[in-house]
Amino acid sequence: MPGLTIALAKGRLLEEARPLLAAAGMALEDGDGDGRRLTVPSADAGIEFLIVRAADVLAYVGYGAAQLGVVGRDLLLEHPSPAVLQELDLGIGRCRLAVAAPRGFDYGAAKRGGGQLTVATKYRRLARRHLAAAGIQARVIRLYGSMELAPLVGLADVIVDLVSTGATLQANGLEEMEKLLDVSALLVANKAWSWRHPGRLDEVAARLREAGGAGREA
Repeated sequence: MPGLTIALAKGRLLEEARPLLAAAGMALEDGDGDGRRLTVPSADAGIEFLIVRAADVLAYVGYGAAQLGVVGRDLLLEHPSPAVLQELDLGIGRCRLAVAAPRGFDYGAAKRGGGQLTVATKYRRLARRHLAAAGIQARVIRLYGSMELAPLVGLADVIVDLVSTGATLQANGLEEMEKLLDVSALLVANKAWSWRHPGRLDEVAARLREAGGAGREA
């Protein structure tokens, strides 16, 4: 399968993707050393991986620099692109997007009373949509890291962020109030490329599905 480029998000998702890709015959080449390499060949000589920030996977795929990518459902919903096709839930990177607040905060009162909350998050679109549906007016402050700090210093009432075990929330005196959505990693494709090469997309998806991917998205 010559000339296929797949964008992978560095960090935890990359480490979870490695065994799945290896089982599908697309292992990342050994010897990427200290993790500074941004392009990594595959054991399948026709495939190359781009190792990028999670937030950049959709840009690489959408603009055609990569034909395929692995990205969290949270980012696909926060930054939808007409150029990107959602193909397969890979069943890795499982966590949830949730509202969290300091212990003792009466989040239910804000929902019942149609209140206004200041929210710290990098998921502005998803947070606004969810809170609006709950009757809450949201003033959103965009942050990109250390989200748990915002309520502790009075910058925000609540946060909307990814939660896995909940240990980081607990360590900072916060608790989960409400789940927005379940998150897992998806195989996505450049839509124009997928139309031109449907057989190639189907082959990669089939290999990943057989290796343990959950199944085609509706």
